[in-house]
Amino acid sequence: MRMLTVGADSSTSFPKLSLSLATSQEHVHEVQRLRYKVFVEAMGLEGLKNHEGVERDEFDDVCDHLIVRDTRSFEVVGTYRVLSPRLLAKTGGFYSEQEFDLARLDHLRPRIMEAGRACIHPDYRSGGVIMMLWAGLAACMQREQAHYLIGCASVSLADGGHTINALYRKLAIEHLCPPDYRVSARIPYPLHDDPLPESLQVPPLIKGYIRSGAWICGEPAWDADFHSADLFMMLPLSRLDSRYARHYLKEAETA
Repeated sequence: MRMLTVGADSSTSFPKLSLSLATSQEHVHEVQRLRYKVFVEAMGLEGLKNHEGVERDEFDDVCDHLIVRDTRSFEVVGTYRVLSPRLLAKTGGFYSEQEFDLARLDHLRPRIMEAGRACIHPDYRSGGVIMMLWAGLAACMQREQAHYLIGCASVSLADGGHTINALYRKLAIEHLCPPDYRVSARIPYPLHDDPLPESLQVPPLIKGYIRSGAWICGEPAWDADFHSADLFMMLPLSRLDSRYARHYLKEAETA
């Protein structure tokens, strides 16, 4: 994937951004440092704290890493980790299988690409970075001939679980997948029947999945390391909303 450069958003003072794939171990270290800055320093996940100042796991050395940079400072400001069908044999399974039983999706494995560890610098969350990352995902799916995109979308439990409870119950009404694609959480997060709030703010990552046509594939899993509840999301390319398909795939053609 060659470099893709886009203009700054006229409503912000952000400089131009570039999209690429990590091609060296130093690039991966930059990604890991950004994840540490966001997950540990900004979100306060003490369980991930370490002296190196990087957030890593065993999937990092196998997966591809999408990178968005600020072209003025060359700083990494956004990233997404990608596990393609081509690389799946090296990991022995998807990252999300640590949290969910994906047995019902076994017949689709050769056509599934997994995205994870979405991370955007706190100063670059106007929308441009996540759109570039989604364009990168579209490019990867085209290259790997993947027909399904899966991933875990995390919701913080800092509010005692009220948001994930309301979010799942509300979104599942219209966006729950057919039974054939249903997955089950290995450690389910307990939901309750409290009255739903009148207004609900959907996290940007989940909003992006839903707007693109993705399903929620079951009740949330409890991720103690990240103090979050995770929703398993699945986007079949056949369901990709035409408006977003035109945008992502047009960007992917130049990536």
